[in-house]
Amino acid sequence: MVNAVFYHKHNSIYDDDPATKYHFPKQYLSRVQQTVGDWIVYYGPVKGMPSRYYSAIALIESISKDKEKDTHYYANMQACTYLDFDRPLEYSEDGGYEKKLFKPDGKPNGGYTVQAVRILEKHEFVSLINAGLSAPEEWPPRKDATSDQAPTVGFSEENKSPYIGPESGRDIVSQLINRPFRDAKFRKHIRELYDRTCAFTGLRLINGGGRPEVEACHIIPVEDGGNDSVQNGIALSGTVHWMFDRGLLSLSDDYEILASRQLNYDISHLLHPDMKARIPENPVYRPHPHYLYWHRNNKFKA
Repeated sequence: MVNAVFYHKHNSIYDDDPATKYHFPKQYLSRVQQTVGDWIVYYGPVKGMPSRYYSAIALIESISKDKEKDTHYYANMQACTYLDFDRPLEYSEDGGYEKKLFKPDGKPNGGYTVQAVRILEKHEFVSLINAGLSAPEEWPPRKDATSDQAPTVGFSEENKSPYIGPESGRDIVSQLINRPFRDAKFRKHIRELYDRTCAFTGLRLINGGGRPEVEACHIIPVEDGGNDSVQNGIALSGTVHWMFDRGLLSLSDDYEILASRQLNYDISHLLHPDMKARIPENPVYRPHPHYLYWHRNNKFKA
């Protein structure tokens, strides 16, 4: 098993859904086969930004053949392993994370940069994870820690430096699959994208300690196979989150707020007057229609 970089572009010609599957031509099959059972890093352009970036991770579970295109395959992601980075990592920052991407004179290696699947050295993967997932949560959780010590978010000192020693990869992997760690990252990413503001009500309540009332809501819950992609999330205030999870509220593909007929009271005064959710401007970060469709068909009590 090896780590690798997978090139992905939003709205590409390939049938990609980064959280669940990666579509690729046969020429990369031997490389992708090496990654089964291990983590990959997504890489490519980000809408509205000028360069190429590492943006997320996922664990490859299996490979399947494209039934409609004989020359193409799918790399299937293990459920609930996709995770966005805290920020897009520009490919050349700090001298570059993949040394083969650059010539001795520091210029990009054109022949290597165009490869859609690139094998990563373990230390390169570790460097990307540390750079992409180590930012502390700017706004702590609403609930206080049970002890005098605040809850740790990110890679704490308890996990020894992953740059040192042959066991370094184990510390990284144990953190990446840790549910509290992933919950903290998902909460951080959603709150930042929505500026700590409820998408349905416009409420932005902050207490004296800087803690926001708004919560990070999974559209498809984790217990139902949902992942931690920001496209499977939305920022909602506590009461609205409760109603969304119980199917009393939902969202159309064009982000119209849908209210269940089973509501026994009128909540329209709590919501945006135009009944439209306020979602991120960049379509890369908006709730994906696939997740919204699932919620309407599996949770919403129309």
